[in-house]
Amino acid sequence: MAEAYRHTQAGIVIVVAVGITAAALVFGVYWGPLPRFALLLAAVLAICIRVFGSLTVDIDSDTLLVRFGFGLVRKRFILSEVLSAQPVRNRWYHGWGIHPMRRGWVYNVSGFDAVEIELRDGSVHRIGTDEPQALAVAIKEASGLPAN
Repeated sequence: MAEAYRHTQAGIVIVVAVGITAAALVFGVYWGPLPRFALLLAAVLAICIRVFGSLTVDIDSDTLLVRFGFGLVRKRFILSEVLSAQPVRNRWYHGWGIHPMRRGWVYNVSGFDAVEIELRDGSVHRIGTDEPQALAVAIKEASGLPAN
């Protein structure tokens, strides 16, 4: 079956904040008091932008794939394991990036909107998105869940 859903959300705030920090480090080395070692930190920050600067969600006939940036960091869910998918609004403490929460994981690059999926094993995962309704519908359709 062809791809049922694909959406990429840019992490604009993360990219800008980390980019400004990396640029400040470079500036500090060449025109300020920072040691050359700070260039290594600036390079690491540039790599972080590439790895975590966006979040893409792909849904096909049997899998839900969540991947950051170019795909080095990713998580695959089997759609037959999904019990529910609901749009939710994250609290500030859910944060951005990838990290554990009480019963699962958060995958987010920007904003507070997400879709929470519950799996058969009891785990709950939140996938950040700027189109929560469309993502929830796509997950339900691909999983064979009721659309309500």
